[in-house]
Amino acid sequence: MDQNPSSSKSDRKTIEKNRRNQMKALCSRLSSLVPHQAPREVVSLPDQLEGATNYIKKLQTNIEKMKQKKNCLMGVVSANSSARSSCSNSGGLISPNVDVRVVGSALEVALVTGLNGQFMFTETIRVLHEEGAEVVNASFSVLENSVFHTIHCQIGESARGYGAARISERLRKYVYDVN
Repeated sequence: MDQNPSSSKSDRKTIEKNRRNQMKALCSRLSSLVPHQAPREVVSLPDQLEGATNYIKKLQTNIEKMKQKKNCLMGVVSANSSARSSCSNSGGLISPNVDVRVVGSALEVALVTGLNGQFMFTETIRVLHEEGAEVVNASFSVLENSVFHTIHCQIGESARGYGAARISERLRKYVYDVN
């Protein structure tokens, strides 16, 4: 097993040269995937790697933001409080709330939704009509990402007791089931 030291040295040189060529090709490939600020400027290899690292981190951040936005738009909010607050601050996704009050023959419905809850208002009006309530006045106000709807109705003598409770139950069931 007598090996020639010069052949061993040339083998190491060849292996090292192949490794350097492979690294150069990989760095070139990576550099081609990253957008450049100044395409004609010669950038050192460490700067290219740092630029690629920063670009990948920026893409990861963008992906995270897009996932949160997608979850917000789909109504999925994780237990993460920062994700929950970003949903309520971006796009008006808040939990709807309904409150029904009976005062004599008048019925007042207060509905609070996010900016995306227009369909809830129309559905509330539909339920009121189905239950025989006559809508006298309906208004809304927008404050930041919340919409406050107020609906004033007249209800008949027969609907004051059990009818008002049934209206309230249907509206609550609808609002909380949708969410």
